[in-house]
Amino acid sequence: MALSRCRISKNDQIRLVELFVAQVTARTAADLVGIHRNSAALYFHKLRQCIAARMAELEPELAVFECDESYFGGARKGKRGRGAAGKVCVFGILKRGGRVYALPVADARSQTLLTALKTRVLAHSVVYTDHLASYNILDVSGFKHRRVNNSHEFVSRRGNHINGIENFWNQSKRILRKYNGIPRKNFFLFLKECEFRFNYGTPREQLATLRDWTGL
Repeated sequence: MALSRCRISKNDQIRLVELFVAQVTARTAADLVGIHRNSAALYFHKLRQCIAARMAELEPELAVFECDESYFGGARKGKRGRGAAGKVCVFGILKRGGRVYALPVADARSQTLLTALKTRVLAHSVVYTDHLASYNILDVSGFKHRRVNNSHEFVSRRGNHINGIENFWNQSKRILRKYNGIPRKNFFLFLKECEFRFNYGTPREQLATLRDWTGL
């Protein structure tokens, strides 16, 4: 998906993609490339839109998955984690040995999470979760539901765990922390950036993928 109506030269676009992959901020990238900071910010915004469009192309699969919810943003004061005020609830689905998919959800209620799960997971798949009561619905919804009690052990004697999706949360929060606050209206695009970086692990792979997607 080539970026439309871009007046930045191809060489500068390639340089911007390289700096994006290197997790350089748009302000710093503008200074290094020698363009206006608004131009760099708009280009990075379009890259995230391109990434979001590609991430949406995944189809539901029959496989083994890890699922979990996490909370992003909001004020530091007051309650944290589940039920924390001002935070965005994000539901994550990780295919074991494959890619992660994450999306903001209105809440962590049973029906909300089940609806989100069905966008990527086919019935009869094995689904690992923690002991949040909202996941009880998976026991009667056609999935092979396995629970992990993280308060006692990270990997059970049966090998049950959700370490993969928890690694994604940790990586995503490290990436987003450097932006020092993200407007809620743009949070989805930054979340998709985190998803992209997790799924295309090395900088070399990320760069090659983005150049292919943008026609550079």
